[in-house]
Amino acid sequence: MTAQHATSVDPAAILRIAAFSDGDTGGNPAGVWIGAALPPAAEMQRVARAVGFSETAFAAPAGTGWRVRYFSPAAEVPFCGHATIALGAALARAHGDGTFALALNAAAITVEGRRDGARVAAALQSPPTRSGPADPGLVAAALALFGYAGADLDPRIPPAVAHAGADHLVLALSSRARLGAMRYALEAGRALMAEHGLTTIVLAWAASARLFHTRNPFAIGGVYEDPATGAGTAALAGYLRDLGWPHGGAIDVVQGEDMGMRSRLHAGIGPVPGSSIRVAGTARFLA
Repeated sequence: MTAQHATSVDPAAILRIAAFSDGDTGGNPAGVWIGAALPPAAEMQRVARAVGFSETAFAAPAGTGWRVRYFSPAAEVPFCGHATIALGAALARAHGDGTFALALNAAAITVEGRRDGARVAAALQSPPTRSGPADPGLVAAALALFGYAGADLDPRIPPAVAHAGADHLVLALSSRARLGAMRYALEAGRALMAEHGLTTIVLAWAASARLFHTRNPFAIGGVYEDPATGAGTAALAGYLRDLGWPHGGAIDVVQGEDMGMRSRLHAGIGPVPGSSIRVAGTARFLA
């Protein structure tokens, strides 16, 4: 069932779902297409560009689960958290509450969907995680990109490259004000991220041991900033576990406030190094 037979996608078949919403507002809009077989990559790329959201997920039945690919307006990405949550909501609405097995390009994960009135509670299990110190040259270039200085960083959480299905540079900032001051040139950000193989840059501020505020530039995908990033949150949570941060088994993340699209994400952190992160939130269907 995974052969790519479809040659075109009906725009009316694209569901529009905001993932990691804050009640009836906020969240990160994603496109979701579900069909009998995946279209060719060029067609999925065309559709993602036309939809215009930071990600569109395409899914087709494969064995007892679903084959899934993710496309931003500019490029395919290996994993996208908010589009996975949106897909979980769409599958729950179409097939009932449950846990759905997803086969990605380079990983096998699951997503849960539980209907709750007009919204759906959803949770994904990320691909395995890993992290390591960021190269000093990359850190210097990223600080220059955003107009930050070394003194703007939180010394408790050193810069790192964290992975949870894709690579993300994590820069923890020393204050909420510095996080809110984030600015950068999109093309310069795209070049930096392409050079270092980064999917997003996670800018984070620790309000407490278990509450983080984040921003996620996604220049490589042609998107200035995402209001909710499940993959970045999973990577951050995995890095905090590796670091020995006192997370107590979970963190909550507030993202999108500076965009006027406040979003809420919850990451469950198990004790085993490298294991999957459970990222949960709610999704709402858009008109």
